[in-house]
Amino acid sequence: MSRRCSRHAMRKLLILALIFGLIAGLALPPFYLLPVLWISLPGLLWLIGRAATWRQAALIGLAFGFGLNCLGLYWITEPILIEAAQFWWLVPFATPGLALVVGVFIAVPAALAWMVPRGLARILVLTGAWTLADLAQQFVLTGFPWNFWGTDVAVPGRLGTLLIQPAAWIGVLGLTLALVFVASLPALGRRGIAASVALMAVWAGAGAARLGTSHPAKPAAVIGLIQGDGTAEFVSTREAAVALFRRYLALSAEAVAKARAEHPDLPIALLWPETASPFFLQTDVGARQAIAETVGPDVTVITGMLRFGPHDTIFNSMGVVRGPGPLLATYDKWHLVPFGEYEPDWMPLQVLPGQGFTPGTGPKTLHIPGLPPVGPIICYESVFSGQIIKETDRPDWIALVTNDAWFGDSSGPRQHLAAGRMRAVEEGMPLARAANTGISALFDASGREIGRIGMDRQGVFVATLPGELPPTLFSRLGLWAPAALALLTLLAGICLGWRRRAMPAR
Repeated sequence: MSRRCSRHAMRKLLILALIFGLIAGLALPPFYLLPVLWISLPGLLWLIGRAATWRQAALIGLAFGFGLNCLGLYWITEPILIEAAQFWWLVPFATPGLALVVGVFIAVPAALAWMVPRGLARILVLTGAWTLADLAQQFVLTGFPWNFWGTDVAVPGRLGTLLIQPAAWIGVLGLTLALVFVASLPALGRRGIAASVALMAVWAGAGAARLGTSHPAKPAAVIGLIQGDGTAEFVSTREAAVALFRRYLALSAEAVAKARAEHPDLPIALLWPETASPFFLQTDVGARQAIAETVGPDVTVITGMLRFGPHDTIFNSMGVVRGPGPLLATYDKWHLVPFGEYEPDWMPLQVLPGQGFTPGTGPKTLHIPGLPPVGPIICYESVFSGQIIKETDRPDWIALVTNDAWFGDSSGPRQHLAAGRMRAVEEGMPLARAANTGISALFDASGREIGRIGMDRQGVFVATLPGELPPTLFSRLGLWAPAALALLTLLAGICLGWRRRAMPAR
């Protein structure tokens, strides 16, 4: 290992690690500058090699993660600014604080990588440990699986569609493993660069092969995405929320007219975003009547709403309206946003005003007469790979409702959209996404974008609902697939490192 670093030298290493992390952040949505990873990861490995102890390597990894997440998560201040009068003091701390916490999940792989000799062994250990750390990030302290590097390859268009196909086998975490490994190989010199180029060609070829052999089922319904463009401030008063509800009624009438004209023989489902209805639809007959009179008694409206439960509990829910009668089905969001929708038990201080929401029971499939069975997910749940579908009652499509108005016209909504696209590929089923201020979009079961409504616009998008694919390997194995790959990669690196240490010097 390198000789002991002076404090001055260590400061330089940490500054360089911060810079490399910031550069790596440019590969995240919405920038998608993937080539920067072929600079930042070899740079990180070089810095790890300059560390004198595993603790120094961990600090280098922490600095890298801090820079990466400061750029990737800057938008976290947007919802605070909406409530600036109350939470102004949090603004300087929110992004750096979260970036520091998430940076720990890169510090650990960096420390482990330092413990083996440089070269292929170190790359393998960094890759395996990085993926396992991301897996831990999905569960530790309620989980925050945001901006896993596998989503970097979800580039809009044909290239991204090719590169995300292996997610059907190994999930977004498997793509993260592949990307960290391939982008690290140039650290080995010319042979590493050649191997990296060859592996990227194989990756793209595997994606093309899957696309060429995928044969989805025929469309069985028409889906209409409704985007009312109500900002978080706009729905903060009762009057404004009712005005937004009326806007959704008018847009829904437009969507139904278009659907009937273009696809008269298919059933129609409209998807409204999270928080679209200010009324408690489970008990408000008048609100259900208004919806039914607008769209007709045979049109299904799937909408975000609030729902009261026993003992004064309240749920962030999705409800299915058809006609003025009782709701056909409901779903309660089960993976709530910590500090935004509930107070974690381990938090010693009360940050969230009130009691917050009650979590639902878990993934669920809604069986709606006349429509293909649907797997509902609400907002934050869409970033949890392998945890959104009830595989014992597999649906044919995914309905995602969200309200990204809290994050403004920032990277946040684009990163959230990329995560939803990955879920379509992983599960092999189309995903319809309705967002209050955008981006609303429809993806087929291979992650191709059928259409969208852009940011900060009112509008509708109507199309036939793409058919599903047979269950993917990832849908069968779940997170065990990338976990096993990561563990094997880590062990291979450790074994190779031991072998190199055991070889006699020549």
